[in-house]
Amino acid sequence: MCLGMFMAILDIQVVVTSLAVIQEALSIGADRMSWIQTAYLIAEIIAIPLTGLFIRTLGLKRTFIIALAVFTLASIACAISFDFTSLIAARVIQGFAGGVLIPLVFAAIFLLFPRGSQPFATTIASVVAVLAPTLGPIVGGSITETTSWHWLFLINVMPGIAAIAIAAVSFVPEQRDLARLRHLDWLSLACLALALAAFEIALKQAPDDGWTSGTVLGLLGATVICGLAFIQRALSKAGPVVDIALLGRRNFAAGCVLSFALGMALFGMIYLMPVFLSFVRGHGPLRIGEIMLVTGAAQLLMAPLAVQLEKHVDARLLTLIGFTVFALGLALSMQQSADTDYNEMFWPQVIRGASVMLCLLAPTHIALSGLAANEIGDGSSLFNMMRNLGGAIGISLIDTIMFTRGPEHADILTDKLKAGDPATLDLFGLVPGDIEGGLDSMRLMDLMPDLEKQSLVLAINDAWMMLAAIALVALVALLFVRKLQPHPDGGVGH
Repeated sequence: MCLGMFMAILDIQVVVTSLAVIQEALSIGADRMSWIQTAYLIAEIIAIPLTGLFIRTLGLKRTFIIALAVFTLASIACAISFDFTSLIAARVIQGFAGGVLIPLVFAAIFLLFPRGSQPFATTIASVVAVLAPTLGPIVGGSITETTSWHWLFLINVMPGIAAIAIAAVSFVPEQRDLARLRHLDWLSLACLALALAAFEIALKQAPDDGWTSGTVLGLLGATVICGLAFIQRALSKAGPVVDIALLGRRNFAAGCVLSFALGMALFGMIYLMPVFLSFVRGHGPLRIGEIMLVTGAAQLLMAPLAVQLEKHVDARLLTLIGFTVFALGLALSMQQSADTDYNEMFWPQVIRGASVMLCLLAPTHIALSGLAANEIGDGSSLFNMMRNLGGAIGISLIDTIMFTRGPEHADILTDKLKAGDPATLDLFGLVPGDIEGGLDSMRLMDLMPDLEKQSLVLAINDAWMMLAAIALVALVALLFVRKLQPHPDGGVGH
């Protein structure tokens, strides 16, 4: 099941590095390229909260096998796509199946493992969840450089078949209730799907069109209307599509807030590094992946220690330490320059990679360990959906910062250059004598490439500051967490 989740998460990042190659191969317009990612993410975020429903109706084992089979077949369909429409259709199906695979793993941990083994199992799943996006750029870059873009999708086929075969013969308790489908609130399901889809598209369009544009405001309005309709039906109907009443539990709600904030910071971090390394440093996909491996290595090395800490240290304290150190790692990237590269990025990556394991592990147990077995499916779905929603919003906010703060920084730098500010002149490799008589338009045009690069660096630094602040503010949620029940072995992690 972890392998299935790894494939689903990897497939988001592995394609990013090769969008230009796919664009050329299928003759796709540049204005439509982002839909290759957006289609997957929209379908995924719709599927995540429905996983609890699938578990209740089909059972854990059947849900996993069906979802992974659909994901594998959709991967093949992506590889044999012949135009934009066929690729997008395949990506929607692939994203929906992938969205089921992600929360399914965390639900299985609390349904199949005894309480004393849950920290270790959660750590394995958490390592997989954060390692996949870290490895995505290097895997995608390697595949594109050595084979063809088709293998970005075909690499899922053999692992998918193997995981399905293992799951088919494994001993997993099966409970299904197909009768639930006859009483399913289809209108509630439609409202949920429309609300999430409209919100995701609004987030995609906002950085380009502006948050106050008619399109974005219309989509956000549709999100609110459909969302309120879904909430009203979910709270008033028996056997809701998603049991959002769980958000009335203090620990679960606090865990979801932490998951949301972590999604913003984690996905934002994974998004910002390739942007900087590509547009500022000029590195290719493979080199970007090699630099980002530091984060993955730190996560793996921290995993055994995280297991032991979770067994013997209060989850609230671990969360406090994890988010505080994670915020420090994010803040260390706030002073990057155009010359920042592997060496300067090494320790911030180590700090973030090590601390993120605590940020994943402890909030998962805060949220899910107090739920009954029949609530785990919906709980895991909502918990994981909050992380992905946070990631979507975080990336959108980062794009907004770069679109707005970049030009602002460019104007400020231009004014400082014209004023002969020594620090700014030094930033561009100039001395006061270079601008004697003023900075004319011709000279300014010559400096424009450097000016754009320096303003982008400053805007990216602003984004790092925002992510660090989000990680710290999220700790307010700990004030609402009730003390957890102790482990059977004497620890206090649950």
